[in-house]
Amino acid sequence: MRIVFWGTPEYSLASLDIFIKSKHEVIAVVSQPDKKRSRGNKLISSPVKNFAEQESIKVYTPDKIRDNIHFINELKSLSCDLFIVIAYGKILPKEILEIPKLGCWNAHASLLPRWRGAAPIQWSLMKGDESTGVGIMKMNEGLDTGDLLLEEKIKIDNNDNLNTLTEKLSILSAKLFLNATSLLEDNINKKINTQLTKQNTLGREISYARMIEKSDFNVNWGNEANKISRQIKALYPRANTTFRGKNLKIIKIKVLSSDEIKNEKYIFMNNYSKPGIILAVIENKGIIISTETDPIILLEAKLEGKNISSKNQLIQQLKPSVGEYLSD
Repeated sequence: MRIVFWGTPEYSLASLDIFIKSKHEVIAVVSQPDKKRSRGNKLISSPVKNFAEQESIKVYTPDKIRDNIHFINELKSLSCDLFIVIAYGKILPKEILEIPKLGCWNAHASLLPRWRGAAPIQWSLMKGDESTGVGIMKMNEGLDTGDLLLEEKIKIDNNDNLNTLTEKLSILSAKLFLNATSLLEDNINKKINTQLTKQNTLGREISYARMIEKSDFNVNWGNEANKISRQIKALYPRANTTFRGKNLKIIKIKVLSSDEIKNEKYIFMNNYSKPGIILAVIENKGIIISTETDPIILLEAKLEGKNISSKNQLIQQLKPSVGEYLSD
């Protein structure tokens, strides 16, 4: 089948790669325009655009897609069978959805209708979901409201963070999408009527994964320890606090249970009712900080202007004192 692939970030690459290597023909790629992404304000192409150009595939990067007559006519001239959309970054309007013969199909990284929207992986981690997955849906004009063709569920491991879970779901998206195109092909060649599943029949709650904002990255030590831990995993490696007026990115922490504190014989400062206080500095372990509930041990962090460091190296770098306060 003749395919136009829509995608922008690294997440989309596994799917683009698998289709390029498949029997199908990727005749064009649509990606977001080049953006200023570095300190030197240089225009940087998206990962999908770079990859497509290396494969000598025609790339479109329109500034806008709605009411863009020239771009829409270009798409129509390609005479494609499918539009495949994975993390493109914009909602496709009706005039584009109607172009391909077999419709527009999207791989969404959640168990729909939970976490419709821009940041499903982050919010599934932030809210402590036990599982997530990928759904292949036929796109309509709504926000991730289309009927599902295929879906696969995976467990979220305790050690998963944004990077590890994104990689798992990216690979799963590629596999499922290739299976989905085989089903759509069978519909034509073997005249098999593949049934789609409406989201409202799945018995799941509808929730929305809004875009991550700058304030979301600030660690509020007044939250529960488990909530802080989920935030750090969900926003890895960009959750941050302030230490002595400098930005400190929190890369990895561990919540300390009462049993662990007792077994390890940790000794804290006497009064630690205030969250965000350094309670202890433990050699070969890390820096222990109070929260609203259990204390956490800071295992890995990056101080502004410094490299990522952990345990003793981090202690030597920060030179923290018991009783010092970290702010959001």
